[in-house]
This record gives sequence, structure tokens and C-alpha cells, in this order.
Amino acid sequence: MSNSIAYRVYDFLKNYPPFNLLQKDDLLKISEDVSIIYLEKGDTIFKKGDNLKNVFYIVRNGAITLYHTANDNVQHIVNISDGGDVFGLRPLIAEEDYKITSKANEESIVYAIPIDIFRKVSANNSYVSKFLITAFATNAFDPYTAEENKKIFVDYLPNTSQDIVNFQTANYSKNPITCGHDSSLKDAAIKMKDHKIGCIIVVDESNKPVGIITNSDIKNKIATGTFPIKTCVTKIMSTPVITCRKDLTVAEGQLKMLQYNIGHLCITKDGTENSKLIGVLTNHDVLATLGNNPAVILKEIKRAKRTKKLRAARLTANNLLKSYLEQNIPIGHITKIISQINDAVTARAIEIALKKMPSKPPVKFSWIATGSQGRKEQLLFTDQDNAIIFEDVPKDKHEETQAYFLELGKLVSKSLNKIGFEYCEADMMGSNPDWCKTITEWKVQFDDWILNTDDKAILLSSIFFDFSHIYGKKALVTDLSDSIYKTLEQTSLFFKFLGRDALKNPPPLGFFKQFAVEKDNEQKDLFNIKNRAIMPLVDAARLLILQNRIKGVNNTANRFEKLADLDPSNKELYHSCAYSFKALSKFKTKQGLLHNNTGKFIEIETLTKEEQLKLRRCFKPIHDIQEVLKVRFDLKNFV
Repeated sequence: MSNSIAYRVYDFLKNYPPFNLLQKDDLLKISEDVSIIYLEKGDTIFKKGDNLKNVFYIVRNGAITLYHTANDNVQHIVNISDGGDVFGLRPLIAEEDYKITSKANEESIVYAIPIDIFRKVSANNSYVSKFLITAFATNAFDPYTAEENKKIFVDYLPNTSQDIVNFQTANYSKNPITCGHDSSLKDAAIKMKDHKIGCIIVVDESNKPVGIITNSDIKNKIATGTFPIKTCVTKIMSTPVITCRKDLTVAEGQLKMLQYNIGHLCITKDGTENSKLIGVLTNHDVLATLGNNPAVILKEIKRAKRTKKLRAARLTANNLLKSYLEQNIPIGHITKIISQINDAVTARAIEIALKKMPSKPPVKFSWIATGSQGRKEQLLFTDQDNAIIFEDVPKDKHEETQAYFLELGKLVSKSLNKIGFEYCEADMMGSNPDWCKTITEWKVQFDDWILNTDDKAILLSSIFFDFSHIYGKKALVTDLSDSIYKTLEQTSLFFKFLGRDALKNPPPLGFFKQFAVEKDNEQKDLFNIKNRAIMPLVDAARLLILQNRIKGVNNTANRFEKLADLDPSNKELYHSCAYSFKALSKFKTKQGLLHNNTGKFIEIETLTKEEQLKLRRCFKPIHDIQEVLKVRFDLKNFV
């Protein structure tokens, strides 16, 4: 490869993980030996069962679809890799033959990265290792390949929160308190008292760690009279110290502490005791890092007795969300975890509110989430959408029973607002009498929406048809769902109205493939990723899943994946829609975290060309699925 080509490869690779984690000279060595592969649509790079190659791949342009072939010889999409995504990592990670097939989804350019050279330049770089393991897990693990992965990834797959947090880099104290090796114990103890610390590192003239003194040493060796207070620190310090490099993971730190039965690790420049001390990792540091995981957050939520504690736990979940996105954890997994946390926060807020009520609930009830929380897609702090269903009561008891639950709804909504979830501007909350009804009233309400369809009914249907049970008597929700699907059998017009509503936002690209931005208001020239890209997919998935009478599948991506099973003729389109929805959700979430808002409006000019390209690629399935709706529900002339 000529130098000019090598530098072009380098200029691309340096922008994407894990290559952006390497030194320039090392990355240039890789770039010089990269092979460039040009692919037409449908070309295969490797197939299931092929012998391993001494390369892995990164997409330069285009898109590569990864398939798993099941026992019935049906191909299922595992993932679609586009610009900057790595794939084909099995030879590098597991040194096994390929278990999935890769094909060009369109005209594409792929770089083949030589494994031998890559290993040499990335040796001992834990950041690179963590990224590659996560990327491999993302592309390798799905419902069809779980059996194959048990051998290799039982400890690495993100099946639990603990697996993921163990890959995080440990946070250690960067400015350790030290004393010289000729210091007296009294001098060391005074330093420990002044700095309010539980240990001090003994260093030599070159600031290399030679020992450690802890509170336990002072208690066991000085307070007992074994040594006088003026004893030299070298007489009672623990030596040699156990050292580690600065990029060690939580799991590595915890393992070393268990291995040596200690509570402190010295972090040195090169990871050995023969280099300068740069930090200290304590058992407390490890526990603090481990605290930033779903299991611990959920425990804190269940123990919370005040809204303030719930807010703190939910803010911790936001830090977890940022960490997961930085580690490239699959968005589907992230969504499940954050949704579980959101539901737990809501349930605990209800429990706290119930204790403030003057009496116990007069009848059984169910608190339901609607909108994005009902679909298990709420990642950022957005507004509240909820409702209350309570058991039927005699007519003369209805007013006071509803009044009880309305007061409960006000308390819960107030708590959720303090936690960070804004009040719904349209007042679609359980504190509103319109959304706090008996089970019979709710059945009548949905019957009216379905059988007497108008624009208002469709608007409300788009929110309330995605409900899910959060707290209370789940049988009420099941009963309502059964009633809704029974009523749906009586009409076809309702589906036409839903279809028309699903087409209200056409594909978000205008002439010359320009993004369709807002034309007026304070959002002028901003791109509304929610309304123009995400909601068209949400609406299409809801309509098709209702038409197929599928209960209990509310999440948009899961709906499309279910539709792919039900309708093999459109399987590829449904998988593409699921992939696009996940990619758009991830993009919106990153933008929201970056700008500390909902991520709904985006300034296109601030995006890189690669980001704009990825966004555009997500728009094609929107056009295609809307074309399917037009034909299936005969919407061409329906107004």
C-alpha cells in the first residue's frame, strides 16, 4: 500500500474505536497493511462455517448485514454495521471459525485489519480489549446464538449489570498522601489525621512505593504497646506493596484485593513497584464504582423513604446511561435496564404516596404508564404519561372512590416531577379525572375511541394504546387489554385512521437529500428527530401489531421483530425498521445527554458528516414501511 493510501486509511481509523485508543505510530503501522475491499450489494465477506481469517473488519462506507442461520435454514439479522462499525471479530477474540454470515447491504467499502499487527500494537491496552469484547458480544449474541456463546461469553456478555460494570476502569485517588521511608510513625499518624484518611503510602527518595500503613497497623501495633509512637514507619509498614497499572478495571482491582486479602492497591506509572506512585485504589473506591450499577440502584430505590432519595437514585441511573453509551453497550440492553429503573422509581413513588394518604385504597387499582414509558423506551427525563384503573364500585361510592385515587395521582405526579419527570402539558396523568376511571369506564372509553373514531380519538389512542402495568392489580390491565382486542375485531375503519395518522410525518429528507427542518417558532432550522424520524416508526409498529392482534408486545423494536416472524415476506424491512429505531433512539439519547435536554431537536450543522450519513441511512426504512401501510390499509385516497 502506498503511503498516500495508508494516510487516508489512518485519517479514517483514528476517528473510531478501538483505533482512536491507539498511538499514532501504532495506528500507522496497522494502516500500512490494511486491505481495502470493494463490495456490491449482496456480496458475501464470510459465511457461517468458513475457516477463520487473519483479519477483522471495519466499514468505511455503506452497510454490512450480519446474519445467523437457524436450524430451519432461515436467516435472522443479528446486526447491521455501517460507517465506523467493526465486525468479524471472532478470529481475534475467540480464534474460532465464523458462526454468522456477513453480506453487503448496499454498495460498500470495507477495511480488513490484520490481526497479527493489531495484537502487537494493542497488547496490554485494556481500553481496546473492553471495547472489542463488547463489540463482539453485540454482534454475536442474540436469541439464536445463545447456545453457541455459552462457552466463550458466559462471563462477558452483558446479561447482568454486574458483567458490564466489571469492564469499567476503576476510579482511584489521583493524589495519594505519602510519607518518607525515614519518617516516624507519629509524623505519619498526624498526616493521616490531618487529611482524614485511613492509610498512608511510604515512598523512597524517587517516590516509589515501598510500604503502606493503615489504621489497623496503628491500632494493632502502636495502641497495644508493641511499638513506641516514635518508631520509624519502616518497622511496622506492610511491604512489599501490591501495585497495578492506571487503566485496571474494577474486576481486576477487586480480584487483586481478594487474592492478597488487602484493601488498598498502589497505582504506579508502569504498574510495577519500581516506578513512581501516581495513585491509590481502595476497597471503598471499588464499592463506589460497583454502586453505579442497576442492582445497587434498584436496592436504593426500594429502600428510599423520601422523594429526595428517589431523585438521587434516578440521577445515578443517568450516569449509568452515559457510561453504557460510552462503552457501546447494545441499546436494547440499555433500554431494558433504564426502563426497569424508571418503573421501579414510579412504583416506589406510589408506595410512598400511599403512606401519606389518610386511609388504605378503598378498592384494588392499577397504575399504568402510557406513551414512551408504557413502551419501555423512556431513557431520558421526559414528561409524565400515566393513568389509574380502579375496580368497579356502586354508583353512590364512585365519586368518593375516584376522589381518593385522584388525590393519590396528585401525590405521585408531584413526586415524579421532583424526581425530574415534567408534568404532561396536556394533563394526561392519573391526577386528571379523565384518566382516572373504573375498569368498566375504561372499557367504554376505549370502545368509543375505536368504534367512533375521530382525530381526537386517534391522538389519544397513540398514547394510551401503549400502556403497561406499573403497580397494583395487574389483572385489571389484562382485563382491559382483552376488551380492547375484542372491540378491534368489530372494525376496520379504525385501522385506516391509525394508518393515516402514521403517515402524517413523511420521510425526513427533502429535495437534494436535505434534512426536513422546522420552518418557524423558536425551533426554526432545527431537526425534530422525535416527530420526523422516531414517531413514524412507533406509529407504524403500533398499527401493525394491533392489526395482528398481538398482546403484550409494546416496545417498538420488539414489535418489528415480532412482525418479522409473523410476515416473512417483509422480514428484511421489519428488521431494518427495528435497527433504525434503535439507532435513532441511541442518537437522540446521546444528543439529550450532550445538551442536557430531551434530545428532541438537533442542530444538523453541528453533526459530523459521518453522523449525518448514519442518520440518513435510518430514514430509508421509514419510507419503505409507510409504503407498506399505504398498500395494506388502502390509504392512497383515504383522507
